[in-house]
Formats: sequence, C-alpha cells, structure tokens
Amino acid sequence: MTKPVGKLIVIGGAVNKGSFAETDYDQNIEKNLNFFERGILRKIINESKHKENSVIEIVTTASQIPQIVGTEYKKAFEFLGAKNVNILDIHNREEANSDAMVARANAADVMMFTGGDQLRLTSILGGTRFHDTILLKYQEQDFIYSGTSAGAAAASENMIYQGSSSEALLKGEIKTTQGLGLIDNVIIDTHFVQRGRIGRLFQAVVNNPRTLGIGLGEDTGLFIHNDVMTAVGSGLVILVDGRFIKDTNLTNINLGEPISIDNLTVHVMSMNDHYDLTTKILTIENSQFNPIPQDK
Repeated sequence: MTKPVGKLIVIGGAVNKGSFAETDYDQNIEKNLNFFERGILRKIINESKHKENSVIEIVTTASQIPQIVGTEYKKAFEFLGAKNVNILDIHNREEANSDAMVARANAADVMMFTGGDQLRLTSILGGTRFHDTILLKYQEQDFIYSGTSAGAAAASENMIYQGSSSEALLKGEIKTTQGLGLIDNVIIDTHFVQRGRIGRLFQAVVNNPRTLGIGLGEDTGLFIHNDVMTAVGSGLVILVDGRFIKDTNLTNINLGEPISIDNLTVHVMSMNDHYDLTTKILTIENSQFNPIPQDK
C-alpha cells in the first residue's frame, strides 16, 4: 500500500498551550512561551505546507463547548504567528455532507480536531463527504491531520470509546469501534499517564495482537510521517506490542473475569525518539548505548 503523503500529529490531551482566558496570562507568558517554542502547536505550524500562512481549521465537533474550545486554540495558534485560523463546528451529518464544509476541507492545509467525545466525532463525520475529503487529502496531499484527546483516539481504523481504567483488564470492559481510519493496525488511547489507562491498551492489544497499542501522555504526541512515529512534547508515549504474546486465558474466561497475558512487549518513548512502523524498531534519540565517536 502506498504511504500517505500527508502527516499525522496525535496528542494525548491537556495541551499546555496556555489559557488566554486566564487573567494572569500575561504574567505567565514566559512559561507559556517555552511550551509554544518547543511544543506541539509549534510543531504543527512548522510541519504545515505554508507554515504561518497555512489555512488551519479547528474542528470542534467532539466538544460539548465548541466555541470555548475553538477560541482557545485559535488564540494559541495566532499567538504563534498563524495568520489563517478558523473554527469549524459541524453539528450534524447534513452539515458534514454539505458543499460548504467540503469546500473548507479542500482549502485547509491543517485540520486540528479538538477533545471531547470520540464517538460523537465518528458518528457525525464517519462516511460523510467531509470525512472522504479528509482521507483523500491525507493520502494525496501535503496535509496535516492533528487531533488531541478524542481527535487523536479517532484517527486510527479502530478506536477505544469506553472502558474504565480500574476495570480495564477484566474481559469485556473495553469497548472499541471503527475510527476515522487515517492509520491502520494501531489503536490510540489518550490522557494515558494521568488516568492510568495502561490496562485498556493491554486488553485492546490481546484482543488482536497485530494491533500496536499507543498510549499518549498529557502534553505529549506523535508526529507520524512515512511510517515513522516521532515523539513530541514534554511527556511519555507508551507502545504495547502484542506480536510476541505466548499465552493468554482470554477465550477461556467469562465476561468480567481477569485476563492473563504472557510476554507482552512494552516500549516507552520520550521527546525525539523514533519508532518505525514498518521494521517495528524503536530508536532512542538520547541512548546511553550510542557508540562514542573514535578519534581518527
């Protein structure tokens, strides 16, 4: 299968973009600037086709408070110098099939999908002309799909939409469904470290060990291009690889009973580490075992 021309940037949620609604924002500008310059929103602009002149559409469909969320991201992107930032709130499938929304999708260089409810996102957008346009642009053009929280979880072919963290390794506690389908053979979980969701990924992977589980911590994301994933942001990315599972009790237990798994592989990535989706090899950028150059 031909590699997509476009780029994916998926974010674990709680992006430390700095809240422009805070009264003391100006007093904390230096702290926020540090994130802006090193962080994920800056990465989105730098990787986009026209940089600060790129057309950025902030899609707030997943959120129950779209205007508040959309305005925050619009201000953050504009603070970083972006000149063409719009808020795109699609409320229903009729709007998602409209000429106006398809035209905006065609004109966009970047689409930023906000947090909220990923099932709301896929049930409104899935299979519409808007969705088809995004998929085609991602395959054929220098286009960025970026999603945070729900927007990240929905990016893959299959997504987790329900399941408590504490009960995650009891059979049947995790509910999955079809996502927006930009990337195959992975499943993405968000708010990963803070909400202790490692068990959710374990179950998703043991259900189909071909699937690579990706857990995104807060203020952390993956930049995915040419089948290589690069960690960005300040926290951790957890990868769960089930290809070498030796044994499990999954099919011999009843719903609600604990799952056993033998030989599950887990990787931890931090900023600038790379994982090749083709070779399944993780490269740690700042490895203590990198060879020391020898004097000639």
